[in-house]
Amino acid sequence: MAIVKPFKGLRPPQDVVEELACLPYDVMNSEEAAQMAEGKAKSLLHVTRAEIDCEPGVDIHSDTVYNKSVDNLTAFQNNEWLVQDDEAKFYIYAQTMDGKTQYGIVGCAACDDYHNGIIKKHELTRPDKEEDRMVLTRFTNANIEPVFFSYKAVAEIDEIVENIVKNQPADYDFTAEDGFGHHFWAINSAETNKRIEELFANEVPSTYVADGHHRTAAAARIGEEKKSQNPNHTGDEEYNFFMAVHFPDNQLNIIDYNRVVKDLNDLSEEEFIQKLEASFEVACMGEDIYKPAALHEFSMYMAGKWYRLTAKEGTYDDNDPIGVLDVTILSNQVLEPILDIKDLRTSKRIDFVGGIRGLGELKRRVDNGEMVAAFALYPVSMQQLIDIADTGNIMPPKTTWFEPKLRSGLVIHKLD
Repeated sequence: MAIVKPFKGLRPPQDVVEELACLPYDVMNSEEAAQMAEGKAKSLLHVTRAEIDCEPGVDIHSDTVYNKSVDNLTAFQNNEWLVQDDEAKFYIYAQTMDGKTQYGIVGCAACDDYHNGIIKKHELTRPDKEEDRMVLTRFTNANIEPVFFSYKAVAEIDEIVENIVKNQPADYDFTAEDGFGHHFWAINSAETNKRIEELFANEVPSTYVADGHHRTAAAARIGEEKKSQNPNHTGDEEYNFFMAVHFPDNQLNIIDYNRVVKDLNDLSEEEFIQKLEASFEVACMGEDIYKPAALHEFSMYMAGKWYRLTAKEGTYDDNDPIGVLDVTILSNQVLEPILDIKDLRTSKRIDFVGGIRGLGELKRRVDNGEMVAAFALYPVSMQQLIDIADTGNIMPPKTTWFEPKLRSGLVIHKLD
């Protein structure tokens, strides 16, 4: 069963939170981070992307940058832009997008649960990104940004959350510049906090990493590192736990994650479509944007026209948690055999576009000549994600996209 525990959060005052809260570190580059933080001395980007306060051209993985993160985090606390709660507690973090709100429990997951498989993953991590977040955690001695977890919904947890949201004013309630709403409540009742911890321990056999595999792996490694350095280790130290927002599975939707390719592997457009017809029913849908309507249906944009591609029976395996995925079908029937794109992690001939940008972004990148064709996919379901994680499988790269992204800075977990 899952260990999820309350903690003494390091949090901004109400009048600071809107300026301090920021998007997660990995959805932007250094230049974009600098633009987002311009004129915002309190933005947590000064901690999560501290290269913006260093000399231009600095190595973002250098001690110079990590030390600047520490200096800025210390200054934030000295200025009381971040203040630690006196008592350990859970928090509720809700996000609103397109009129729909999802409610998560912010608590500390156990590093041991990651190592023993209670926390289940569905993606491989890149060593360089994992190492970067591990070093930042080591320097700051804190989980600066939360990870995004899910769990199979528990009715009593839902009832607790609903009661608090209805009867307690939010600690934070604001709409970010992207139009997404963010709402946050501290759970101040010791009895309620105890009950939430019990419910996870008794009713939640597993939790699932939805978004944040690198930060999760980094946090678990830091826990092991600190354990090995402490001869008096008991297992109760804060470094044995890391911060995550736990959302019930029935409140989450996964957004499509689409592909664009730079060339047709020396094929003409007609030859390419001919080869597609071996595995797909191909229909030209005209110039208006066409969005896939069901599993195993794709849309393709090329040379000013949209096409519907419907995978033929025999090109997929609905009884295989990986074989049923449309990203698998696209790789097995198009990217590898026709376009000779074999490694999605390293190939320079393919790029990936989160569905939050809309299919108009696919059209734009083809029309401007940067790419030659685009493929839109029907989104993966939460049940597919859970099935893959439960069977110990790993999704192909760039399969899931979650929105809204968790804002960093609403609460921080210190490891001491």
